[in-house]
Amino acid sequence: MPECRALCIALISVGTSTPPLRSMDSGHLWSELEVLPHVPKSFIWPKECTVDAHDELKAPMIELDGFLRGDDEATQYAAKLIREACMNHGFFQVINHGVDLQLIREAYDQIDTFFKLPIQMKLSVHKKPGSMWGYSGAHADRFSSKLPWKETLSFPYRDNTLEPVVTNYFKSSLGEDFAQTGVTFQKYCGAMKQLGMKLMELLAISLGVDRLHYKELFEDGCSIMRCNNYPSCVQPSLALGTGPHCDPTSITILYQDLVGGLHVFADNKWCIVPPRPDALVINIGDTFTALSNGRYKSCLHRAVVNKYKERRSLAFFLCPKEDKLVRPPQDIVRMDGTKRYPDFTWSDLLHFTQKYYRADQATLPNFTNWFLSFKTTN
Repeated sequence: MPECRALCIALISVGTSTPPLRSMDSGHLWSELEVLPHVPKSFIWPKECTVDAHDELKAPMIELDGFLRGDDEATQYAAKLIREACMNHGFFQVINHGVDLQLIREAYDQIDTFFKLPIQMKLSVHKKPGSMWGYSGAHADRFSSKLPWKETLSFPYRDNTLEPVVTNYFKSSLGEDFAQTGVTFQKYCGAMKQLGMKLMELLAISLGVDRLHYKELFEDGCSIMRCNNYPSCVQPSLALGTGPHCDPTSITILYQDLVGGLHVFADNKWCIVPPRPDALVINIGDTFTALSNGRYKSCLHRAVVNKYKERRSLAFFLCPKEDKLVRPPQDIVRMDGTKRYPDFTWSDLLHFTQKYYRADQATLPNFTNWFLSFKTTN
């Protein structure tokens, strides 16, 4: 298959002493990489990106049960913890969040089945040029250096339609054998969207604006579901599962397994986020930084890899409706005395990160400069 060979070539460093991988028909891509004696050059990250983390992140574990029951005191306390975390590093975790833990386990198990498929079958749903949806091995379809040591499956979720978008995606892409996977992730994405909308209420309360201020912006948006697989790596100190970056989206709701590997940059150092099976990880993204007029920090984070164990995670990115303007509440702008970012749409920022820029810790300021320049020249 020509596209298999192209992906294979992209995943190793051309011109190094690394021997070519065997035919993709003979086995799984990552099993091929794992037997190499060293990490290919295209996967090696600069030393400043791979500095070890030693300390645990000081971030709140927020109990949501009281807020979800309508307890005012519990709501204000949760909002206070969120405000402190988001002004510091943009990261917190939630427990008693209302999402069925059994559903989370089922989703995790279902995606485990996908990642264990032969590479030929996974490549049958590979991302096509210009599309965000499908399978990607190390994002080699977009980049040629500092490749992430991971493979992903991404698909859309909308709840403003009677059509079961996720169920249909799996059935049409992978066939009836994956119908149950689609059903499970349809439920999982629905639960994540519901939690995301409740978190938007808490974020609004924490900023001192009406709790439903952000509802219209997000309720009809197309969210992104991404399943990540980080294989074991023979030289984990050289590679990264995901490089240092801030998510361009609004908030990310992440379930990580017990292997661990998520790091957050806080207090001028990388800090470890220990996994907890009953918790969901929440981080602020660039879009919500703009929606808070820069008050809340977009969380700088990375994922490291393990020499002996593979790691899986499920990331749900809550996104605004594509054509709605991203702008902070007027009350916040008035109190701050200035507006830090221009009005833009989520589709503007998405276009920038998909076509012109690889997301990192400076995505939002670089997007702002590009967007203002683009408006001036048009």
